[in-house]
Amino acid sequence: MNQNTENIKSAIQLFREAAQRVPAYKDFLKQNKVNPDEVVSGKDFERVPPVDKKNYLRKYSLKDLCWDGSLNKPLVFTSTSGSTGKPFYFARNESIDLQSAMIYESFLKQNVLKNGGTTLIIVCFGMGVWIGGLIAYESLRMSSCENNYPISILTPGINKKEIFEALRELAPNFNQVVMIGYPPFIKDVIDESSSMGIDIKAMNIKLIFAAEIFTEKFRDYIVKKAGIKNTYLDIMHIYGSADIGTMAWETGISTLIKKLACKDKNLFSSLFPGLENKTPTLAQYNPRFINFEEQNGEILLTGNNVVPLVRYSIGDRGGVMSYSEVSRIFQENGYDLEKELRKASIEGHVEKLPFVYIYERIDFATTLYGLQIFPEMIRDSLLHDAATEFLTGKFTLLTKFDNKQNQYLEINVELKNNAKPDSGFKRMLANKITSDLSKKSSEFRELHAHLKKRAVPKLVFWDFNDPTYFKAGIKQKWVA
Repeated sequence: MNQNTENIKSAIQLFREAAQRVPAYKDFLKQNKVNPDEVVSGKDFERVPPVDKKNYLRKYSLKDLCWDGSLNKPLVFTSTSGSTGKPFYFARNESIDLQSAMIYESFLKQNVLKNGGTTLIIVCFGMGVWIGGLIAYESLRMSSCENNYPISILTPGINKKEIFEALRELAPNFNQVVMIGYPPFIKDVIDESSSMGIDIKAMNIKLIFAAEIFTEKFRDYIVKKAGIKNTYLDIMHIYGSADIGTMAWETGISTLIKKLACKDKNLFSSLFPGLENKTPTLAQYNPRFINFEEQNGEILLTGNNVVPLVRYSIGDRGGVMSYSEVSRIFQENGYDLEKELRKASIEGHVEKLPFVYIYERIDFATTLYGLQIFPEMIRDSLLHDAATEFLTGKFTLLTKFDNKQNQYLEINVELKNNAKPDSGFKRMLANKITSDLSKKSSEFRELHAHLKKRAVPKLVFWDFNDPTYFKAGIKQKWVA
């Protein structure tokens, strides 16, 4: 594990307070025979059992999960999508919004505010019960009001009609435009802007993404299509969650590191061992706000919120590196990191904060426009009578991009031996899966309402026991 003494001290202090003041955590430690007084060092802390939704959040009442067992305080609630079962409602207070505001402000200071003039920020996250749109709006409002920044905010959510009208009618009044949203959705807006009579390249666009891992090829496409001026400073990618808000963020240096690693296999494998076929998100985090650990390839976090989380398994696979460790890895691979920063002209925008990288969900979900698609959401659709006539019920999910970099969900399904379904069956199955996903996920339902046919999964049918995805005698891989 990569942690410095200051990080551990802060995490242990939160652990001790939670052990005393949070009824649920006090009971959790008792049930696991942990004496809080004996946790005094980093090694002691690493032996504290992790908590997750199953063994902790869903086991205790919401009230008992909170500080002092009380909901009698000003709170804002947001919800998970409920993809793995019932939605979980997370509460947050102003301190979480303030931490997020500081991260958004760091992005604005490195380009938007530096450029001078007026700025229009368009929040294109869903504005319902989910955290992305609400915390982005609240954080930006807090930051701009507190500092009297010349920033205007519009919150159309994922309503493309409103977004295009704003770009056409409102945006030309401003010196620059910042768009915030899921990467594939923002890409759609950029791709479709010219057909809507909008010159996106003339708007001095900056972008803030979240909730979706994307490749450097995707970034390069967006940079070219939107006329982004600085690849490193004009795009920020946030690692956030309903659980505890904005946790980490992509910086100029993390983008540079990832780009250099993608061009050098040895550097990539040194930074991200075992991930040669994966695309991680690399972000930095402030240990004053949150602490990350890696345990058996799993990300654990410790952070303060209305519901404090200690060694919490958020459900992501990844790792943690200190700044000095990254610098050492670069040196061992023949690079001078400081020199590379100067070459990219971002040496004045570097904070020597630790890094966290994330590459997949533990539950092996895939993603579509920022929402998670789990195998459990598909299985029942393949088990009704009409489907079982032709299908074994096995499938593999993939998120793919077409040659225009449009994202889509591909479902590879296995046919029964000698089964020959016609085109009518294939259409029926695609519609059935789409209908079932809409019932199970409010986020997918809203996405389908806006994307329509483009949200419908692409089905690929494979012969029985085809070794590509359905090799006989091995455990089925539900997500590739």
